[in-house]
Amino acid sequence: MELVHGGDIYSGNRKERELIDFSANSNPLGMPESVLTAVQKSLQFCQCYPDPLCRELTQAIARKENLSPQTVLCGNGAADLIYRLVLALKPQHAMILAPTFAEYEQALGVISCQVFTYPLHQEEEFQLTDRFLDKLDSPLDLLFLCNPNNPTGQPIDQKLLRKALNRCKQKGIFVVLDECFLDFLEDGESRSMKDQLKDNQNLLILKAFTKMYAVAGLRLGYCCCSNLGLLEQMRACGQPWAVSVPAQAAGIAALQEDDYPQITRDYIHKQRNILKKGLKKLGIKVIGSQANYIFFWCAATNLEVRLEEKGILIRSCKNYRGLDSHYYRIAVKKTEENVQLLAACREVLTCGG
Repeated sequence: MELVHGGDIYSGNRKERELIDFSANSNPLGMPESVLTAVQKSLQFCQCYPDPLCRELTQAIARKENLSPQTVLCGNGAADLIYRLVLALKPQHAMILAPTFAEYEQALGVISCQVFTYPLHQEEEFQLTDRFLDKLDSPLDLLFLCNPNNPTGQPIDQKLLRKALNRCKQKGIFVVLDECFLDFLEDGESRSMKDQLKDNQNLLILKAFTKMYAVAGLRLGYCCCSNLGLLEQMRACGQPWAVSVPAQAAGIAALQEDDYPQITRDYIHKQRNILKKGLKKLGIKVIGSQANYIFFWCAATNLEVRLEEKGILIRSCKNYRGLDSHYYRIAVKKTEENVQLLAACREVLTCGG
């Protein structure tokens, strides 16, 4: 089976080697101490089934997002909720961007939905433009948008996004807006479309704890939607105990970390700039990259293979629609790891590796 995502530290002999994983976009500061403590304490309750309704966690999320608890549904990561949504809606015609997160198309394939792709272009820095609005018409019944987009790290212009949401509302097109990386943007809160939920039952917003709180292995995400009937259908489209006891405990603790997100944003902003400058000095074209990862084009071939030989994993983007083997994505990590990456890239690109 060919894996389509980053973070694969298990293939071959990777687990036996000391590798630095830049292929998965997790918080370089790691799991907050309070979250780790909450997970450890929760283990004593693992002989019991987890709360299938995630009541305490849902209440905490609702307070954070200033939404009604009824509009929140938790899942086994954002990917779980993507599949549940597709199974509940059963769309016949859906649109995704190219490139974008692969799981949208994977989920749509489960129900044999016809998928249309809207190509983004390098000459426009892979930005979504107003031309996109003309494509929002019949026979579409579902649209996936990722803001900021993965792998480009490009946020969608707010005016354009609101126009797209209004047009989809008029045309009866359901919109899934993935905001899983929005917390890493300095103005992320103001870019969220949460204010559109109340008056738009054709909008669902995806969020995840995975990235900001470094709990990818625990699997925890949630969605917000004012269409309560749809949320009940989504709940019925998966197993009742999707969110484990430790994951629920982690989420509740994470939501009490008031300073951690801003500390993370400050750290990533500084390290991202260092990485961008270092890559550009090596002749690498950096594109977008406003989140906790950097998207770039490199003339060298097999860069990911040559870097792995030096103990570094990066994400080749050749399996994204619209991209080829010259595009890559790397996570922003800690200072010493970023230094090692730049040194390895310099050695590979200037000395032939």
